[in-house]
Amino acid sequence: MDPILAVIGMIVTLIVGALGGAVFGWNRRKATAEREIKSAEDEATRIVNEAYKSAESKKREALVEAKEEILKAKNEHEKEVKDRRSELQRQENRLQQKEENLDRKTENIEKKEEQLSARLAKLDATQAEAEKLKQKQVDELERISGFTAEEAKNYLLKQLEEDVTHESAMKIKEIEARFRDEADTKAREIISLAIQRCAADHVSEATVSVVPLPNDDMKGRIIGREGRNIRTLETLTGVDLIIDDTPEAITVSCFDPVRREIARLALEKLILDGRIHPARIEEMVEKAKREVDMVIKSEGERAIFETNVHGLHPELVKLLGRMRYRTSYGQNVLNHSIEVSHVAGLLAAEIGANVTEAKRAGLLHDLGKSIDHEVEGSHVQIGVELARKYRESEHIIHAIHAHHNDVEPKTVVACLVQAADAISAARPGARRENLENYIKRLEALEEITSSFNGVEKSYAIQAGREVRIMIKPEVISEDQMVLLAREIAKKIEDELEYPGQIKVHLLRETKAIEYAK
Repeated sequence: MDPILAVIGMIVTLIVGALGGAVFGWNRRKATAEREIKSAEDEATRIVNEAYKSAESKKREALVEAKEEILKAKNEHEKEVKDRRSELQRQENRLQQKEENLDRKTENIEKKEEQLSARLAKLDATQAEAEKLKQKQVDELERISGFTAEEAKNYLLKQLEEDVTHESAMKIKEIEARFRDEADTKAREIISLAIQRCAADHVSEATVSVVPLPNDDMKGRIIGREGRNIRTLETLTGVDLIIDDTPEAITVSCFDPVRREIARLALEKLILDGRIHPARIEEMVEKAKREVDMVIKSEGERAIFETNVHGLHPELVKLLGRMRYRTSYGQNVLNHSIEVSHVAGLLAAEIGANVTEAKRAGLLHDLGKSIDHEVEGSHVQIGVELARKYRESEHIIHAIHAHHNDVEPKTVVACLVQAADAISAARPGARRENLENYIKRLEALEEITSSFNGVEKSYAIQAGREVRIMIKPEVISEDQMVLLAREIAKKIEDELEYPGQIKVHLLRETKAIEYAK
C-alpha cells in the first residue's frame, strides 16, 4: 500500500472523527443548556408566584394596620374634642361666676359711694363749723393777747430762731473744743516730729545775677567797638546786660533763670580769659551751656538721691535740675521741692500712709515751675501736663493738681503734700515778700472782714497772721459770733491767698454807764 495514501487515509479518518466528536459535543451541550434554561424558567415561575403570594399577604396586613391606625386616631381625636368641650364648659362657668361677682362688687361700690357722699357732705358741714369755731377762738386769743395771728407767728418764729441759734452755737463750741483738743495735740506732735527730722537750709536766694568786674575798664571791653561784643552776648544768651554806674559790676537781667546762669558763667569765663570778641564769646557761651546742662543733670540726680525717689523719667530728672535756677519769693524751688518731699514722707510715716508715694508727689509738686517761663499757663497746670506726659500715676498727678486747691484734694497723699508745701513755705526765713504785695494782702484781708453785717472795725495784725474784728453788740449776739467767725474764716479761705493760717479774732463789748446822785 502506498504510504501517502495511508497517511491521507489517517488524516481523513482523524478529520471525520473530530467532526463527529464536535457534533456530538455540540448536541450534548445544547441538551444540557436546554435543561438548565428549563430549570431556570421553572424557578423564576416559582419565585414570581411566591412574590405574588407575599405581596398579597403584606397588602392585607398593611390594610389591617392602616385601619387600626385610623381607628386609633379617630378615638384620640374624639377624646381630645371631648376634653376641649369640657374645658370650654368650665371656662364658661368661671366667666359667668366672675361676671356675677363683678355685678355684686359694682353694687357694693355704688352703695359705698352713696355712703361716702353723705359722709363728705356731713364732713363739709362739720369743717365749716370747725372753721367758725377756730376763727372765733383766734379772735378771742387776739383780743386777750393783744397780738394778731401774723404778729404771734412772727414772735414764735423769732423765739424759735434765737433758741436754735443758741443751741447751734453751743453745739459748735462743744464740737470745736473737743476736736481742737484732740486734733491740735496730734497735729502738733506729727508736724513737730516731721520738721525736727527734716534738716533744710534757711537761706533766701536772690533773683538777680551780678557779675563782678576786676576794674571799670572791663565794661568798655565787654561793650566792644560800636557795641558788637555786648550785642553778640545778648543775642546768643537771650539776656539783657545792664551796665550802669555801679562800680566794678554788671547786672544780668532775664526772665529765664537758666539763660541768666549761662550768661553769668560766660561773662566770668570771658573776664578771666581776657580775650573778648564775637568768636570767643560764642565759644564761651557754648562752653557755659554745656556746664549748665551738666549742673542741671547732676542737680536732678542729687534731688532724687536725697529723697530716695526712683524710677523717674530722664526728662523729669532734667526738669528737676532746672529748678535749681528757679526761685519763688526768694526761696530756691529745687531745695523747696526736696524739703516738701522729706516733710511729706515724714508726715506719711507718722499717720501710716504711703511714704514712697508721698515723697514722690512732694518732689514733683512744683514741676511746672521749671518751664513756666517758656509755656503758657499756671505752674500747676503745666506740672499736671508734664506728669501725665511722662506717665506718672494718677495719684501723683492729682496731688500736683490739688497742692494749691485748684481741685479738691481727694487722697491722703494730696493733703499731705498740701501740708508739707505750707510748712516749707511758711517757716521763718523761707520766703520774702515785697512791701507792695504785703500791704495789698493786708488791705484785702481787712476789706473781706469788714464786708460782713455787724462788723464795726477790723485790723490785720501779726504780719497778716491774725485779724481782730470789733463787733457791734446791738447787731450781733454772743451766740451769733460763733457762726459769724466761721463765715468770715470761710470767705478768707475762698478769696485770699496767704501762707500758713490766719487767726480770726472777734471782740464784742457792751458797756452801761450811770451816775448815782
